[in-house]
Amino acid sequence: MEKLDAKVLIVDDDQDVLLAAKLFLKQHINIVHTEANPANIPDLLKNESYELILLDMNFSPDATSGKEGFHWMNKILEIDPTSIVILITGYGDIELAVQGIKEGATNFLLKPWENKKLLATISTTLQLKKSKVELEDLRSKQKVLVADTNHAYRDLIGESESMQKVLNTVQKVAVTDANILILGENGTGKELIARAIHRASNRKDQVFISVDLGAITESLFESELFGFKKGAFTDAKEDRAGRFEAANKGTIFLDEIGNLTFSLQSKLLSVLQNRKVVRLGTNKEIPIDVRLICATNMPLYQMVNENKFRQDLLYRINTVEIQIPSLRERVEDISLLVDHFLDIYCKKYKISKKRLNSSTAKRLEKHTWPGNIRELQHAVERAVIMSESDLLEPHDFFISQNDSDNNLDNLPSNMNLEETEKMLIRKVIDKHGGNISKAAKELGLTRASLYRRIEKYGL
Repeated sequence: MEKLDAKVLIVDDDQDVLLAAKLFLKQHINIVHTEANPANIPDLLKNESYELILLDMNFSPDATSGKEGFHWMNKILEIDPTSIVILITGYGDIELAVQGIKEGATNFLLKPWENKKLLATISTTLQLKKSKVELEDLRSKQKVLVADTNHAYRDLIGESESMQKVLNTVQKVAVTDANILILGENGTGKELIARAIHRASNRKDQVFISVDLGAITESLFESELFGFKKGAFTDAKEDRAGRFEAANKGTIFLDEIGNLTFSLQSKLLSVLQNRKVVRLGTNKEIPIDVRLICATNMPLYQMVNENKFRQDLLYRINTVEIQIPSLRERVEDISLLVDHFLDIYCKKYKISKKRLNSSTAKRLEKHTWPGNIRELQHAVERAVIMSESDLLEPHDFFISQNDSDNNLDNLPSNMNLEETEKMLIRKVIDKHGGNISKAAKELGLTRASLYRRIEKYGL
């Protein structure tokens, strides 16, 4: 049998016990230290780190109260709260041993012990220690990941009046647990706002789970969001938690919620009302505690009137509603955003800092940016890569001198949002000769989202 990779300390005033335990345990454990005087424990712990400490409960002659054992156990845990302590006691002191467990001991051993029992207890306890260390390591890593993610999404840039209203609302609602509905066109930064709310909330040290509902097929909706049990369907080879369980104690962000079919809306509403999920293949209800933030670019109120979206679900998800302005509604923020993206991409590609000349800045402000901030971001990245000068010109952004084709002012005044979007998509697709990837990039959409709109509008 391979030796256990551990360092164990045995503290007992009976030298015979120490000798017998050491001789036996050295056959099975890498390092075994013994100590007869408990007063030396503080010095030992300053110089050594033990995976496990076996501690006698009585040291003075004729002592049976166990007070000494409790005293030194508390001292050990005071020095190192992660210490694993096994109390050594006689048959008559089982009640003391149980009290010791309540006060912080991990286990207890009755003496005289059988060697197999001793080894089994130590082995089991060491495995528990390993599990605790791994759990703490996972928690530490989670905190680092959460911090890194929050750092990556820390910047909410905007000095315009419309953005200041949004930021003030974010500040007010973040400290509550109210359900939030974020409305805005594609590319306006809805997830950025959702993450800002999470980062300023009481759940900031917990996870933020983002779910693109537009990318989840109807057949996968329940398994993805609510989880499944092994064998629930053909490819269910193991139990798996859904996104709601994964977000427990944290925040779940449901993007493109307007894309859900009526039947899926009902299933989601049931979970939100009951605050419980049931994994596919089981009947067991699992309680969930999540902060809900939803987002969409679709006209939900109009969809309610057309019986395409459940009114009760809309009421459930929008305790507070935040409307994100399009980039053309916050023109004064464009230069700030461009400068921000120039910093990012010049550093990323190790290029000397580039800047805009005044004519380029004016051209960017006149452009309508149908893909909003996402389109602007891609344009800046492309300009940083392609431009050979430190001074960026309008042609570096592939913006023509005449934006009339994309200017919303030239669209018929009686067009609604869907008609405007349809015309814009058709123009951009034509512009790129039917290349969906390029059209999606300019519009600030994913290919899947653009295909859905093409199908929707019959283009």
